[in-house]
Amino acid sequence: MPEHHQAPAAIFFDLDDTLLDDHAASSNGLRALMERLGHPDFQAARRLWDVQIDISFNAYIAGRLTLTEQRRERVRALATQAGHSWISDDHCDDLYRRYLDAHRAAWHSFHDAAPALTRLASHRIPLGVITNGIETLQRDKLAAMDITHHFTTIICADTAGAGKPDPRIFHTACRQLGADPRRCWHIGDQLRADALGAISAGLRPILLDRHGNHRGQTDITTITGLDELPGLAAPTAAGLL
Repeated sequence: MPEHHQAPAAIFFDLDDTLLDDHAASSNGLRALMERLGHPDFQAARRLWDVQIDISFNAYIAGRLTLTEQRRERVRALATQAGHSWISDDHCDDLYRRYLDAHRAAWHSFHDAAPALTRLASHRIPLGVITNGIETLQRDKLAAMDITHHFTTIICADTAGAGKPDPRIFHTACRQLGADPRRCWHIGDQLRADALGAISAGLRPILLDRHGNHRGQTDITTITGLDELPGLAAPTAAGLL
């Protein structure tokens, strides 16, 4: 584990559900799919979609599915729940495009993201993004939120050759900034991918728990909003913040 009394050499952020409210955006996309499929129950659809994302997207990160295959697998699961036992690949692709259009229309950052980034950047702490999302899409999200300028490096799983929690993606980000992983922090909302992944790579993990999903987690520093981050860094940064 890194030494916590040192000033951070760099701070890395997860993107989805850390900086961008991906849950809200994906709910908007999900409703667009439900309308096309005649699916009547949002709560059931939301539960299935979350489970299927965990299964299919992680299979993509592990190299067991292609990007297109994992998207089709997710759409087919929802279609089956809606009573459509079989849909073609082309139909899956069309439905996913509709999902993504609605998802894109709902992109917005959390209210605490830009102020926290501005405060950290003003004290010359290098900032980066480490995300398992697709690089072209993730860069579009950052641009839509008007926060790209805060980041010195943006590392995405599809172009880095590894995804969280694999230590290689964290080390790639650290190398980009010429920073010792033991003096870097990573902020994210996922226990396994973000916090445990950071630990395995030698970074200090900060677990973002906006909704109280990780109450009782005592081994990892946990915050409930990004507005707590500058205050957390203040004593560590020897008066820089």
